[in-house]
Parts: sequence; C-alpha cells; structure tokens
Amino acid sequence: MASQTIVRPTSFADLGSIKTWGLEGLTNAKFTFDTKTTAATILVSIISLLLLEQIVYRTKKAHLPGAKWTIPIIGKFADSLNPTLANYKAQWNSGPLSAVSVFNIFIVIGSSNEMARKIMNSPNHAEPCLVQSAKKVLLPENWVFLHGKVHADYRKALNVLFTKQALSIYLPIQERIYRNFFNNWLADPSGPTEYMMKMRDLNMDTSLEVFMGPYVTEAQKQDINEKYWLITVALELVNFPFAIPGTKVYNAIQARKLVMKCLEAASAESKIRMAQSGAEPACLLDEWTYAMQAARRAQDDGEETRLLSREYSDHEIGMVLLSFLFASQDAMSSAIVYAFQLTADHPEVLAKVREEQYRVRGNDLDRPLTLDMVDDMVYTRAVIKEVLRFRPPVIMVPYSTTKPFPISPEYTVPKGSMIIPAFWNSLHDETCYPEPDSFKPERWLPNEDGSAPIADSKPQNYMVWGSGPHKCIGGQYASMHLAATLGTASVLMDWHHEKTELSDEVQVIAAIFPKDGMRLKFTPRAPPS
Repeated sequence: MASQTIVRPTSFADLGSIKTWGLEGLTNAKFTFDTKTTAATILVSIISLLLLEQIVYRTKKAHLPGAKWTIPIIGKFADSLNPTLANYKAQWNSGPLSAVSVFNIFIVIGSSNEMARKIMNSPNHAEPCLVQSAKKVLLPENWVFLHGKVHADYRKALNVLFTKQALSIYLPIQERIYRNFFNNWLADPSGPTEYMMKMRDLNMDTSLEVFMGPYVTEAQKQDINEKYWLITVALELVNFPFAIPGTKVYNAIQARKLVMKCLEAASAESKIRMAQSGAEPACLLDEWTYAMQAARRAQDDGEETRLLSREYSDHEIGMVLLSFLFASQDAMSSAIVYAFQLTADHPEVLAKVREEQYRVRGNDLDRPLTLDMVDDMVYTRAVIKEVLRFRPPVIMVPYSTTKPFPISPEYTVPKGSMIIPAFWNSLHDETCYPEPDSFKPERWLPNEDGSAPIADSKPQNYMVWGSGPHKCIGGQYASMHLAATLGTASVLMDWHHEKTELSDEVQVIAAIFPKDGMRLKFTPRAPPS
C-alpha cells in the first residue's frame, strides 16, 4: 500500500501550490468540525433544558398526585384544548391537592372544600388571576385583580349598586327584556333548535340594559354582544398564552378596546345626566354616579361617604362594568341555560314552579314583578339554588401565588404557581347533599317539622359564589335575575327539550354548557282560568 505524501509548506508562497492538503480541504474540514460541534452543543443544550424542565416539575410537584413526567414544553396543553368534565373529575378525585403543568406553568388544584376555601381566603399568599391571559384581556389594573385595602374599598363602594333600592330599579328593566325575547321565541315556527346562544343573547341584553340603560344603543348592544364572545373564549382555563394576531387572546384584546370605548363614553354621559336637577337613576351606572355625587354633597365623614366621594374616572368605571359584563354574560348565561334544560327534563319541578308563580302573581300574568314577589317565590328560588349546585356555572377560579404558600403541613405551593380552587366536589358532597348527582330542588326547602334542611347544614360547601375577599359581589342580583327569568317564562310558555346523546355532556368554555347547545321548542301557554 502506497504511503500518502503530506506536503508541509516552508513559506507563504508554498501555500498556493499545495495539492494534497489543499486550501479547500482545510476549509471543509474546519466547517465540518464547527458544524458538528455546534449541532452537538445545541442538542446537548436542548436535552439539558428538557431534563431541567422535568426536574423542576418533579421538584415542585413533590408527592402530589399528577403525571410523573410533563410533556416537554406544552405539558397538558393538548388535553386542555378539549377539556371534558370526566377528565376534570378524575383530577379532582385524585386527591385534595393535585398538580399539572401547561406551557411550563405549574398548576396546583385544590379540590376538597378545605383546600378550595383556604386558597380563596389566603389573600396574603394568593391573588385571583382568572386565567393566564386574563390580565392582558381585562387589564391588569382592573379592580378584580386588586387586593388588600384597595380592593376592599372598591367592594364597599360598589355595594351601593346591589341594595334593595337599586335592585328594585333593575327588576322592571329585566322583566321587559324577558318578555320581548319570549315573544320572539314563541314566534319561531321552526322545530327544536339550539337555544344556548339565544339565551346568552337574552342575558347579555338584560345586563347591558340594567348596567348602562339609556347610554347604549341597539347597534352598540349588538356589537358588544359579539365582541364579548371573543373575550369569553379567550378566557378559557387554558389558551395559547401569547397575543399573536389571529389568536384568541389577540382577538379578545382588540374586542376589549372597542367595548371599553362604549363603557367609558356611557360613564361620561351618566355623570352629565345625573348632575342635572331632578334626574333619577335609570340603571346601575346611574345608581353609582348618583351615589358618588350625593356623597360629595354630604357633610358627614362616614366611611361610605368617604369611599363614594372619590372621583372614579371613566376608565375605572368602565373597567368595573367590563368585569360585571364578563361575570354576568358568562356564568349567568350558563345558569339560565341549565335552568331551562333541567326544568324541561323534570316536568314535575316545572309544574310546581308554575303553581307558585300563579299564586305569587295572583293569576295576573301582566302584573309587574316586585322584590317582595320574588322573595315570595320560595320554591322557584330553591330550584335556582339547586340548578347552581347541580351544574355550577363556574367550576374553578384560578389564583396565582405571590409567595410560597404553605397550604398544608405536608406541602408548600411554590411562588409564581397557578393555584386553582375547584368547586365541584364541595357542591356534590353527599354528606350534605344526599344523592348529589340527582336534581332535587326540595333539598333546599324546610323539613315538615320546620327545621332547616340538611342542604343548609354546611353553608361553607355552597361555593357557587366563591368565598373570601373576592366572593361574587352580585350574588343577590344574579339570584333575582334567574328566579325572575324562569318564573316569568313558566307562566307564559311551555317548552320541549329535544334530548340528544350530548345533552348531558358538558362543554367547558369559561363556564359550562350542554355540548349539544340545548335544543328547545317553545309554545304559548294558555292563561289560568
């Protein structure tokens, strides 16, 4: 075998004549070496980062139930794109605390009543974040994300919007809208059709009229209605977290900008109108403006006067209305949908609602509703309470830990984690709700001997409105709204529910809804003889 000759240059001139070694060979050898080294470095770096991701997840998870390993980068994102109640139940039933990871967001879920309540009642360790994209959509300075004294002062000031006097202003507005929608539903000649979104339209129209009254036009209502659906779908528990054009989060931010323009303009108009002599509040916004202006004229130095006399800007007022609309059009729409579906599926319940409604209204179906009449709807309100227990519109409310949170003697949630109180297990606890998976409004009625029902034995379990400093401020308004809607519908219409294989399946958006969109057919009901 011939030996290879290696020519070594003795001068710079020799470099140009090298044939065996070759300049091209030197370059290629260097390029090949550098490419392989770079590729190997990148590969090792990626593997190291992925390994680190697993180590961090396992360290944070510790002994909690949950997947032993997380899918690189995306975690449970794929599962969360199409969430099912069955999968959620499996997670909740795995232990009072459990863990998952989505897009490197470490999530701890508290599914027992004790853990859920502890999360919501620990403002020094956790604050509401709703979902990862919520602050981008609803604005980080929104009052729902505030905490401590600032948030408490907001709540105290806003309580004026839900007094009996204020509720009595809203009720006639609500009833007028119900009747308009019911007339349209009765005029529909088609067979059973999906009513989920139509009921959302009813609820959204009611909210806009109650909240903004004369300061929103029909065209604006339609526009806000459509835009708010973009906000709702962006506030699903898990979404692609970045506001890139075309994503749900991006579309929601653009929708919020347009909605806020309407809300801020309405606030400015209300301030002008309510400053006029003799002006009476015609909506929630007026009620707030009137209270603020009255507080500034007051001579006392009481806490309520101090809180209301502050000059809330149109932007601040707009953000409050934005949050009210989010809560009302989302959770309330879910509750209305299930109220109609469950009463259709339980005709004996609907019959009792009608019987009570005829009595309360004195068989006069045109008699305007009053708060006293709603208070007298004992069975109807029990039905609503059971609807909210049986199919709670909001099944989880995410919080974020602001510091390490020693939630139990055995486990501390790391700072910066998402921590989620889940309500389903509390609302389906058989120790206070026997046969929890059955729809039984009677469980909320007093016993024959006058004693309190077992359902009231653990009020801490009824977590429909949340708990702690961020408990829903509009619970009384929501209950009145639901009872009035169902009660008025029951005496004006009959409705048939076309059940499908998906009727009892739950889709989770921001709230829960039937997967088939709820197919109903409404027909007129003869007045009582």
